[in-house]
Amino acid sequence: MHQLAIRPDPGLATRLDRVIEQAIAEHRMVGAVVLVACEGTLAFTRAAGMADREAGLPMREDTIFRLASLTKPIVTAAMLRLVEEGRLGLDQAVTEWLPDFRPALPDGTRPVITLRQLLTHTSGLGYRFLDPEDGPYHQAGVSDGLDQPGLDLDENLRRLAGCPLYFPPGQGWRYSLGIDVVGRVLEKATGRDLPEIVAALVTEPLAMTDTAFAVTDPERLAAAYADGMPAPARMVGETPVRSEEGVVRFTPDRHLDPASFPSGGGGMIGTAGDFLRFLETVRGDGAPILRETTLRTMQAVQVDAPVRASRPGWGFGLGWAVLADPVAAGSPQSPGTLHWGGAYGHSWFVDPARALSVVALTNTAFAGVHGAFPTALRDAVYG
Repeated sequence: MHQLAIRPDPGLATRLDRVIEQAIAEHRMVGAVVLVACEGTLAFTRAAGMADREAGLPMREDTIFRLASLTKPIVTAAMLRLVEEGRLGLDQAVTEWLPDFRPALPDGTRPVITLRQLLTHTSGLGYRFLDPEDGPYHQAGVSDGLDQPGLDLDENLRRLAGCPLYFPPGQGWRYSLGIDVVGRVLEKATGRDLPEIVAALVTEPLAMTDTAFAVTDPERLAAAYADGMPAPARMVGETPVRSEEGVVRFTPDRHLDPASFPSGGGGMIGTAGDFLRFLETVRGDGAPILRETTLRTMQAVQVDAPVRASRPGWGFGLGWAVLADPVAAGSPQSPGTLHWGGAYGHSWFVDPARALSVVALTNTAFAGVHGAFPTALRDAVYG
């Protein structure tokens, strides 16, 4: 983070170092990069463990990671920039741009799905990893954007549209491939490829020089690992990994096939420093990528009760979860805190009330996403 000065805080460093070192010593994680900004100043930075255990390469602050769902808020920001320009509308029907994308309910009716519903995961779509092993997403061969190298986006959307909706749009909440659909809408609306759109509207204006849908420097790319005993196992080829919610199929080298579609929900690759720059922009006034009024819409709870059924205390905004009730969530964070993660082993949050932005990228799924490590790291930040 060369744009932020260092803010000394020995107590914070001691607490965070303890959490990071314990997770690595206990072989729950292979390596991590953790950055904390407070009031616009870098308060903590640590690269620990190994970026590539087998090659003996240590983790570095500029190590590049497969970002998985850290892609979502970046692509959401790109879409909202087009909304600001009047080229898209949140309540437009998807079929205005993708006339053939008309998934049906189990009774055969084909309801209207809006762009807002795609962004808020209220469209009725889902993810393959959340579907039962004998469910329609598996039968159709739907890709979650982390597997199936060489698969074309239009073909994946055709498969997705052939699966029944889980509920009428707007009448539930389910984490979904909606942002992948948004990515195709952005391409149709601009006549450009998604990587070009995101670069022009988000990453280039923020000087996120290592964040893209391709690897900028392969020598700095971290290896990917899956939870395992007695230590995490390196992912090789297609690797199924069980999470709290289902089995996710990873193919870490997917990016090496140029025919692989750019997944708007999980396809970007980048560094912790770049992502912290994005979060600090979100915590600030949005310049130079978004208007402040747009940011406030993104940070507002768009979906409440359905999200809280599975994530007590949390609602969902545009691009991330929003903390509505810290007591119900069992969290020391302030109301209005933004948070999400990435399946390859990442977590992040922004607490605007306390001027905090925290990024923790690891190369271990899912220890870096759920459970002891991200929870202990969060609690250590608050002391």
